[in-house]
Amino acid sequence: MIDLEIPLKKRSKSYRFFEMVPGLLSWGSIALLIVLSLINPLLAGIYVLLVIVTLLIKATGIAVHTFTGSRRIAKAQKVDWHARLGDLVHPSASYDRLQHSHSKELGARQHLENLRLMTNSAEPYPKPEDIFNAVIIATYNESYDVLQPTVESLVNTTYDPKNIILVIAYEERGGKAIEGTVKQLRDEYAHRFKALEIVKHPKDMPNEVVGKGGNITYAGHYLQQWCDAQGISYQNVIVTTLDSDNRPHPTYFDYVTYEYIVHDDRKHLAYQPVSLFLNNIWDVPAPMRVVATGNSFWNIISSMRPHTLRNFASHSQPLDALVEMDFWSTRTIVEDGHQYWRSWFYFGGKYEVIPIYVPIYQDAVLSDTYWKTLKAQFVQLRRWAYGASDVPYVATRVFTRKRNVPFWAGFTRLLRLLDGHVTLACVSILVTFGGWVPLIINAEASRSVAANQLPEVLSVIQRIAMIGLFISVFLAFKMLPPRPARYKRRRTFGMLAQWLLMPVIAICYNAAAAFYSQTRLLIGRYLDKFDVTDKVTVAEIDAKKDAEAKAGS
Repeated sequence: MIDLEIPLKKRSKSYRFFEMVPGLLSWGSIALLIVLSLINPLLAGIYVLLVIVTLLIKATGIAVHTFTGSRRIAKAQKVDWHARLGDLVHPSASYDRLQHSHSKELGARQHLENLRLMTNSAEPYPKPEDIFNAVIIATYNESYDVLQPTVESLVNTTYDPKNIILVIAYEERGGKAIEGTVKQLRDEYAHRFKALEIVKHPKDMPNEVVGKGGNITYAGHYLQQWCDAQGISYQNVIVTTLDSDNRPHPTYFDYVTYEYIVHDDRKHLAYQPVSLFLNNIWDVPAPMRVVATGNSFWNIISSMRPHTLRNFASHSQPLDALVEMDFWSTRTIVEDGHQYWRSWFYFGGKYEVIPIYVPIYQDAVLSDTYWKTLKAQFVQLRRWAYGASDVPYVATRVFTRKRNVPFWAGFTRLLRLLDGHVTLACVSILVTFGGWVPLIINAEASRSVAANQLPEVLSVIQRIAMIGLFISVFLAFKMLPPRPARYKRRRTFGMLAQWLLMPVIAICYNAAAAFYSQTRLLIGRYLDKFDVTDKVTVAEIDAKKDAEAKAGS
């Protein structure tokens, strides 16, 4: 059996080499521009133009996927997934009833085909009433005001809450306050679900980094034992992990259960909703709104490319698969994205992520002061960028005679993984400053017509690329939740003006976070502690200000 674990301390020479590769390529891309500018400004210009043209081609695809993905999500939210799931109870009768319908709903034809296949299948399909959805909510020290709406969202669903097994996984290191909060939630909501269990993850567990993976894995083992005691088959349980601020769309569990039943190879599949960071989008500062909206768009784009889709944040996976592979990794701070690779190698390449085209709404970053919010955003992004730590994990399992996956399938996935992290780090810097570097560092460039025209050429290309930005702005306004009554109309104009910050955000946050994480890997100073993102509500901020005002008076 292939070793699924990430090394905690000593690395092999090959593993250590591949840890360095993302940083070497990212820093090398910047260094190459400087070296070419010194040697021959024309070559530097060609290099930058190639980067820009490549980015423009990618941006075209991104714009198309953003637009079509937004439309698909809007259509998926209008589908009655509860009714479709109900059709699977008696597929033959449902097929007879629907075969002459001409519904234009998203997936209507595929639904009819699914009913036909189930009707004529020799193998039995799971019954909807036999399936349970287990939800693990991971929390550290979040307040009741953050957690309660998440639990409430599980009650306000089209899926029967009596088929939901809720496990709130909290950290011992979170202190007394979080223990009191989860006990209060258990007392208030236990009667609404099949079960509501609270599980305390002990601190300082062996062979674990401080992170979410250890917490939800500990809760996963508890869930396994609970199912054993209840006589519930692992094959009849779908496990969804949520952060403390996650609110699934009301149809999410009907949708996931439907997809789980109609696919044959269930154990080898995971289900990925679209994470939209919109819960508190009106409340956060402008830089955070740009980051949150950009991340939301990226998740929409990813849903439109199933062949490259990976686990991210909240996702669902069958319990039987999780039990076999010992749940999630406890040795990485990016257990969500790493779960794709862990599953892909465990199942010998027979693993796929199915897009679920309805959202799970999450909070944008908000702390109790403006500057703490700016810092918290960078901390979150550097943790996500630490997904570059998957490069050595994948590479050492592909470049070996002991590999259990097809070489070319693994190699192409490795290239895409590398490309994503290197692009995140260096492209925005090359695009913004690349046209000026030859003129600044090489006096000879001032006498080169090509070098002098390069900034102007790049400016023209960048203006063309603005079309994609306009599409993003348009879609961002369509996605916005209603403006809270506490904000005046001028807040809407701020939502438009914020996009002027895009170049600054791309460099100061995305690129800087990527370089930070890749450089830590490069020099062997690993991020081995999950920095919990601050999750504060406006009500908590106002309460703090009132308390400070009273104390000051």
